[in-house]
Amino acid sequence: MDFLHALLVFFHLLGAAALVGGWLASFKTPTVGTWQHAGAWVQLVTGLALTFLAEMDPDGGELNHAKIGVKLVLLIAVLVAAIIGRRKMKNGDPVPTGIAHTVGGFSLVNIALAVFW
Repeated sequence: MDFLHALLVFFHLLGAAALVGGWLASFKTPTVGTWQHAGAWVQLVTGLALTFLAEMDPDGGELNHAKIGVKLVLLIAVLVAAIIGRRKMKNGDPVPTGIAHTVGGFSLVNIALAVFW
């Protein structure tokens, strides 16, 4: 079970790196890249799996459900913005700056919440 937890944390961190790294890499010409789109999905799946594992662990203690809820709402906003941005990219349309910065900015806020809350 420890290996599964470590593997999920590893992929969760990779998803966060893809989101924020992609945002910073395209900051001058904001867009939503493939890796950001994939990173949002990875964050959602691994975050839910980590929460499930923590809920199932009898020795895990109490989870901060408010924190998990806030982070989930932010991640859903990131995922929706990433999906909209990728669809615009595929259609050859420009990605609105607000959409691109929502993906990266909310991801950065989500990481800060994970660390400081």
